[in-house]
Amino acid sequence: MVPKATGAAEITSELAVQRCIEPTCAAVYAIGERIYVCPQCGGSLEIHCHLPVSADPSLLRQRWATRAVSKDPVDASGVWRYREVLPFEEPVPVVTLFEGNTPIYRAPRSAEYCGVTDLRLKHQGCNPTGSFKDTGMSAAVTQAVVLGASTIICASTGNTAASLAAYAARAGLQAAILVPHGQITAAKLAQSMDYGALVCEIDGNFDDCMRLAQELGADPSIYLANSINPFRIEGQKTVAYELMEQCNWQVPDHIVVPGGNLGNSTALAKGFQELLDIGLIKRAPKMNVVQAEGAAPLARLFASLTANQIAGAAPLPDSLANVENPQTLATAIKIGAPVSWKKCLRAVLRSGGKVLSVTEQEIADAKAIIGRDGIGCEPASATTVAGIKKLAVAGHIRDDESVIAILTGHVLKDPDYVSHYHRGTLSFASVKNASPQRIAGTFANPPRKVAATKAAILATLERRR
Repeated sequence: MVPKATGAAEITSELAVQRCIEPTCAAVYAIGERIYVCPQCGGSLEIHCHLPVSADPSLLRQRWATRAVSKDPVDASGVWRYREVLPFEEPVPVVTLFEGNTPIYRAPRSAEYCGVTDLRLKHQGCNPTGSFKDTGMSAAVTQAVVLGASTIICASTGNTAASLAAYAARAGLQAAILVPHGQITAAKLAQSMDYGALVCEIDGNFDDCMRLAQELGADPSIYLANSINPFRIEGQKTVAYELMEQCNWQVPDHIVVPGGNLGNSTALAKGFQELLDIGLIKRAPKMNVVQAEGAAPLARLFASLTANQIAGAAPLPDSLANVENPQTLATAIKIGAPVSWKKCLRAVLRSGGKVLSVTEQEIADAKAIIGRDGIGCEPASATTVAGIKKLAVAGHIRDDESVIAILTGHVLKDPDYVSHYHRGTLSFASVKNASPQRIAGTFANPPRKVAATKAAILATLERRR
């Protein structure tokens, strides 16, 4: 049965509603409807919360700061601390692993590499399962419990799988994971297996897995947990709130995010827009999205936009030319048909940001530089620093502007990549159907074979000075 769109007057008493983003449709649905796209037109859905209104927004800041030091598990969560802006009514069966609360680092070596002065890295890889997915998954799995689902499913390049498997285990629900066979790092796959999920390795790529997950999500007993699910976006948007707290409510000029399925950039932009609407900030940062060159459908579309389309004076394209066989060693963003592209493009254009792509060599070198700052990340995260370097050269990021890059995954998500880069053996040769392409270890730091003597070790140290 297709859910009926509800008139706005009928839902004014609800805490939140689901709304189609297509301007010609704009259908509204109750928050409890188990839908992922608009049943009327097939458009993406966005949750609209009745945001807290106060003559003194600083009271919210004080409340959230107090919760941050609380011993209560819900208050301690970097998602549920901001529950006033989430679409849940009390009592909520919160599923949490103390997600969020991730650090933000100054990165002087990365800043020098990029040619900017003020660069900070917000490391979402410090979440419980090692990636940014956990903030959204806490909200999505909580909603699955609210709806009484028995199984939660996702398609994944690895990080979503690990996150869903962990949160489903916490909730006592069955998790089913669809991953492209042979295209997931061993570390990410190990997480899903260890957390007890049913892992199905599919002959095909991520986009094939996503299609199957959406088909299975139509089953009443199965809940879909990919970022097409608007509750995922609600959890992930809280990163914008946490980020502003960490910046003492001083808005950076630019946010730079890796681009895969494009839910993360959509969520951050939504969070900043809400902060504006509440009155907690006076302006929003420019949202910039960086994709890998071999999996860059949105970057290609962005490059084709006219000046009038960018300015909002002409309609945007209704379709995206997907990349049928995406190729990149940054497997977390190896996605050729991103489901959230319309939401993301709208957010980028509204903010005055850019969408661009970077090469495999640029990603690898940027990743090594992030490591030199003592931080480290998985390959997909490094697209941010690679992209910042290009945006600075192009003049989009000025030397006097502040930049925050979102690192999305922990360095241990793909240790083989690290080893191959530093040993000089990193190439596309290991990627199915890809043309062989060696990646130079520009900043390689290979291990040295040293004799087991004090003198030999001291001599090696001297050569490194």
